[in-house]
Amino acid sequence: MERVNALILSMAGSNVELIPEIAEHLISSGGKRLRPILTIAAALAFGYEGEGHVKLAASVEFLHTATLLHDDVVDESDLRRGRKTARTIWGNQASVLVGDYLLGQAFKMMVEVGSMRALAILSNASAVIAEGEVWQLSAAKRLTTTEADYMAVIGAKTAALFAAAAEVGPVIAGAGAPMEAAMRDYGLHLGLAFQLVDDVLDYGGSASDLGKNVGDDFREGKITLPVILAHQAGDEAERAFWRGAMEEGRSDDAALAEARLLFDRHGSLEATKARAREHGRLAAQALGALPPSPYRDALEDVVAFSVERIR
Repeated sequence: MERVNALILSMAGSNVELIPEIAEHLISSGGKRLRPILTIAAALAFGYEGEGHVKLAASVEFLHTATLLHDDVVDESDLRRGRKTARTIWGNQASVLVGDYLLGQAFKMMVEVGSMRALAILSNASAVIAEGEVWQLSAAKRLTTTEADYMAVIGAKTAALFAAAAEVGPVIAGAGAPMEAAMRDYGLHLGLAFQLVDDVLDYGGSASDLGKNVGDDFREGKITLPVILAHQAGDEAERAFWRGAMEEGRSDDAALAEARLLFDRHGSLEATKARAREHGRLAAQALGALPPSPYRDALEDVVAFSVERIR
């Protein structure tokens, strides 16, 4: 990971002064680097001995970082990982363009690895993530969104990159299709668990846990799983509250407190936690296909870390 971090800082450089300034602001802001860790550990778990895993891991982090830069513009977010977002410091235009630059650098490193299969997996994930973001935008503030719809959205916008990051490890190690499928399943369920935990923390966590302000999803009218479950279980008066909060923007601190009361009444946060833990269990189960090693242990630790944030 030290080599990955060094490569990330190197590839974020540019003669255009604003590019490394913005990139380093986000890259050095304390991100967990979970996605590149998956690529490194998955490759080493299958005995990979080359250098490609470092470049692919850096590519994965650049894809993620570019998505964050773009997301903060779309969501008009002011805080990311406890710090001001790039858009609040340098503006929306610079944030979007630097995000585009990082995407270009990511694909440059992918090509240098020389694995068409890995390039196909990560480029497909990039398209799926963008599709998921647009899908989420179209579903924003829409209380007709079903649980199945929502799971499909987070499967695209969050879990797709986790799955791709894990899958390219056995690809470059030549581990074969069954191991590739196992790692893809691992990453997919890990990503779903991770996003569901974030959904819970938005209503009961801390800014340091989330990397953004608590309650931001609520204030932005984002329809997450706790909201879907509470709305479905509520009576007409409660559904009227959710319409006012999500669709009409009546989402001040008093409304946030009311939302938490409704979640308690219907067990919406607990139900979301249960689903997160189930996806964590399925992620850990997928690792049963791997041979025992410290790297498999590390992948198991990532699952535990991701899910235990809600305990």
